[in-house]
Amino acid sequence: MAPTTTGSVDSGRHLRRDVGFWGLMFVSLGSIIGSGWLLGALTAATLAGPASLLSWILAAVMLALLALVHAELGAAYPIAGGTARFPSFAFGPLAGFTAGWMAWVQAVAIAPIEVEATLSYCDHISWVKNNITLLHTDGTLTGAGLAIATVFMLLFTIINIFGVKLLAESNSITVLWKTAIPLLTVVVLLLLTFHASNFTAGGGFMPFGAHGIFAALPAGVVFALQGFEQAIQMAGEARKPQQDVSRAVITATAIGTVVYILLEIAFIGALNPANLVHGWANPVGKGDFGPYATLAIGAGASWLAVLLYADAVISPAGTGLVYTATSSRLSYALGRERSVPSPVAQVSRKGVPVVSILIAFVVGEIAFLPFPSWQSLVGLVTSATAIMYAFGPIALRALRMRDPERVRPYRLPAHQVLAPIAFIAANLIIYWSSFQAEWKLGLAIVLGLVIFTVTRVTRPSAERTHLNWAASMWVWPWLIGMIVIGALGRYGGNKVLPEWVDILTVAAFSLAVYFFAVRIAVSSEEVNAAVAAEEAEIAAEPELNIA
Repeated sequence: MAPTTTGSVDSGRHLRRDVGFWGLMFVSLGSIIGSGWLLGALTAATLAGPASLLSWILAAVMLALLALVHAELGAAYPIAGGTARFPSFAFGPLAGFTAGWMAWVQAVAIAPIEVEATLSYCDHISWVKNNITLLHTDGTLTGAGLAIATVFMLLFTIINIFGVKLLAESNSITVLWKTAIPLLTVVVLLLLTFHASNFTAGGGFMPFGAHGIFAALPAGVVFALQGFEQAIQMAGEARKPQQDVSRAVITATAIGTVVYILLEIAFIGALNPANLVHGWANPVGKGDFGPYATLAIGAGASWLAVLLYADAVISPAGTGLVYTATSSRLSYALGRERSVPSPVAQVSRKGVPVVSILIAFVVGEIAFLPFPSWQSLVGLVTSATAIMYAFGPIALRALRMRDPERVRPYRLPAHQVLAPIAFIAANLIIYWSSFQAEWKLGLAIVLGLVIFTVTRVTRPSAERTHLNWAASMWVWPWLIGMIVIGALGRYGGNKVLPEWVDILTVAAFSLAVYFFAVRIAVSSEEVNAAVAAEEAEIAAEPELNIA
């Protein structure tokens, strides 16, 4: 059996290593704090009531665990588009492509989603509403809305093309604003209007039971908190990746978690108790200003509402900028793996993957067509992200066993226990995202495999890497099994599985897949060959390790 390699495409140019710790941390934090903070608290409270606090805490624990898994992988294997490459090292290019394709699908969809969120917020401004029609009544973009959205996407594209250093610097400035405004909102609402009784109003602390807590997760909570992996995707452009990637991931996750939990506390406490008498269906009450802006105006802080409208443009736009970069690095990684046509991996003189960036722009423009609303896409993106995350814990355990001598600047403690728990957490997020999201992503994976097959067939036989069918044979039973459980489950399925039995079913199935996958991973020799090929290429680029 021929060893698996990470056959790369030699473009003659390579990614520049320009990004330090703060740049990496701000890239992750900028992804975590986006449009989700402006709508996440309202959506969660509507579905779970005051127990939405538990939704945020549960999501934070689950994502923190997955972040720690990826922190170890990112520091040990600091390469661009890492989420597409770690599974490839452990299970071969077919499994790596599946992980990378899901990572790319979710990343390329987020930039246009954030732009649509920006326009939705702007549509609440009186001057805009009276002079420009941005949205149709069904929430899709008008001609004027499409033109403005295209300007945003062009701006993201131009900044990315000019180089990663400009991206990191512009994003760092944006993230400082994006973090300050939510924290200012928390302070103002807590000081001016806080009703402790709201935490037991409208049916008690848990008016919708455990189902409400879980349903809130894919409806906006996980979407808001996800994004820690952005530092990992850009590890190939970090000055000191072994030192900075894990610290950036952990720091950004911790800050984002604290901000979102404080926001939910302030949001619930600031609600008018009269709006909760009959439940949580409309907790904000009347007002066409957006949830936090409505609360700010009600508290007599109209000046804060103005800042919130400004942030409604800056926060989503900043996140869209980061995800344009991320999606291009993921498609670049797939091109390097020869999983998609090789021009995708071409790099400009400024050290950026221009073709990949342009692909992200084109796909973003397609996403602006009359597709479902922002909220309906959140569950789909959340599920795709969870599939991407799920490859991490299995890859970590397999690589610990097959590549034990590798220097790991950060090591996940008790990984033999925490890694399978992290895999269960990712699968629960997939399950809670609803059966509708699962089967649609199944179709997306089939489309990706068609592209993969065509790319492979059209390449010279000498360039075709060994697929390692045996090592990747766990992927398809896992994905099909999750779709079947979703169809039988209580979140968009036919509710054959009783409450709590469904969760135990997901957990048991996840453990079976986890231990089977780890057992059939590629040999140590194949892992070493794949990693050595990558390290040899990085070692040949000393001129890029610049300060």
